[in-house]
Amino acid sequence: MLYIDSISNGIVIDHIKPGLGAKIFNYLDLDKVDFTVALIINAPSKTYGRKDLIKIENNMDLDLRILGFIDSNITINIIRDEKISEKINLSLPENVEGVVECKNPRCITSTERNIVHKFSLVDKETGSYKCDYCDQLYTWEG
Repeated sequence: MLYIDSISNGIVIDHIKPGLGAKIFNYLDLDKVDFTVALIINAPSKTYGRKDLIKIENNMDLDLRILGFIDSNITINIIRDEKISEKINLSLPENVEGVVECKNPRCITSTERNIVHKFSLVDKETGSYKCDYCDQLYTWEG
């Protein structure tokens, strides 16, 4: 069995859907940091069977709405003195800005520069969002 040390102070992004850990790692630019980070892929999970997780030996600002958009089952554990001091359960955000782009070629975001892509949640069950400008439906394909 692989053993990864616990962290003293930092963040554990837990219960990531298998396969999304690397995408979140890249999205957070964790390959460019100067502190210890561990990306664990396909770890056993009692709840989900398998999961990815990321251990960050440092505190950093995380956009919880975007992480919730990518995978609403994620749990964020804040670690202080090798103990979980805070546990944050994520959910789908009502609005998402600047994370994904509208795929509709007739959308104003496709023809005009410097317009922030904005989406609003329309269905929690399917995780469907609609473009605020053209109503094009979008579902995250992790």
